[in-house]
Amino acid sequence: MLKEYIESIKDKSVSVIGIGVSNTPLIRLLAENGVKVTAFDKKSREQLGALASDLENLGVALTLGPDYLSEVTGDIIFRTPGLRPDVPALLKARERGAVITSEMEVFLSLCPCMTIGVTGSDGKTTTTTIISELLKKSGRRVFTGGNIGTPLLDRTDEMTASDVCVLELSSFQLLTMNKSTDISVLTNLAPNHLDVHKDMDEYIRAKENIFVHGGEGSLLAANMDNDIAFLCSRKAPGGLRYFSCRYKRAFAFCDQKGGIFLNGGFLMNAGDIRLPGVHNIENYMAAFCALYGLVSPEDMVQVAKEFGGVEHRLELVRTLNGVKYYNDSIGTSPSRTIAGLNSFDRKVILIAGGYDKHIPFEPLGPAVLEHVKALYLCGATEEKIYQAVVNTEGYSSERLPIYFYPDYPSMLRDIKERAESGDIVLFSPACAAFDRFPNFMKRGEYFKELVMGL
Repeated sequence: MLKEYIESIKDKSVSVIGIGVSNTPLIRLLAENGVKVTAFDKKSREQLGALASDLENLGVALTLGPDYLSEVTGDIIFRTPGLRPDVPALLKARERGAVITSEMEVFLSLCPCMTIGVTGSDGKTTTTTIISELLKKSGRRVFTGGNIGTPLLDRTDEMTASDVCVLELSSFQLLTMNKSTDISVLTNLAPNHLDVHKDMDEYIRAKENIFVHGGEGSLLAANMDNDIAFLCSRKAPGGLRYFSCRYKRAFAFCDQKGGIFLNGGFLMNAGDIRLPGVHNIENYMAAFCALYGLVSPEDMVQVAKEFGGVEHRLELVRTLNGVKYYNDSIGTSPSRTIAGLNSFDRKVILIAGGYDKHIPFEPLGPAVLEHVKALYLCGATEEKIYQAVVNTEGYSSERLPIYFYPDYPSMLRDIKERAESGDIVLFSPACAAFDRFPNFMKRGEYFKELVMGL
């Protein structure tokens, strides 16, 4: 089907906005197959480096620099996920008849196999990876991609009807989506990315696109304990399975004793799950709901006992002088950091702060008071986090010292000197990385380098 699609657009002019992880393979794919492509990016030629020449050698025309959107041409325009669909350049293009789409939208229209999509404010990557591991354990051939960092459009022709494609989908990717995945997972919903979305309502509507366009044969696995996700789930057009730690009637339920039940029958003890934290129990229950009937209970239990987790998610980096250093750079929101704090049985030394996504930090205050013995702040949001903590009822500077640092190297040197054997140092910023890093992965890698250099 991919070859047919490419043939159908060869007489069109195609523009691709954004020369990044997801779009670069798309640009190459189209150009190598004879499609006339213009690529747009705010980066300069120097910033693109050798990639600029490589694309030009394929016949791609480049429009680069701060004014890259001043004149967007093309009959078909592929939007990068981080670019709003209502920017003036795209509105103007739509008015003249251009088709605005994205790599993921085209992929879903061409994918020949079952698709499983995962979205939510927290837990997307871990749940996506768990689902992939469970399917592999069951013997299925699995393609994993989407927001997890691997574009899949150029691999469509490799896929067969018996394969499964597991996709992590962000609100940016879902914002204009008009096709849903066959099986969808909604991990939870909380304020996030309000620096890009107009408001919380738009953010929620974007997330709902992962399931609302499905048919009667579609399936949604949703978090019954999260009020917003529960309300959204009522719109599911097909099957609906809930997971919960509160309501016994849920399809996947974890009781107060730590027993996990699936479709009314005992499955396993939550304590046997290798990944720490209540949020990972929820991630597994979400995966179990999605895959019930596709993966055997025996395989579910074995993967849960053996899977060690995903990089940058409560990742133990090093134990030095009895102090454990954890990299949780995926903590890009207060709710995610709160989940990380809840994963430990003692108070931790927390490192927080970063890019301001204009989401409230007030919910973080009580969690910090309960779970943190010392707070280290660095980044654009340090003052907002500080105010959220000190304005929380019960705060005392004697019980919870707060330190400000201009950089991570000096901070970690001081933490090393002050920390005692048995302490846990948790790097979970509660913010995005864009104030200093291109993404949370690079931020986590930098933290790990510093820790290993102590």
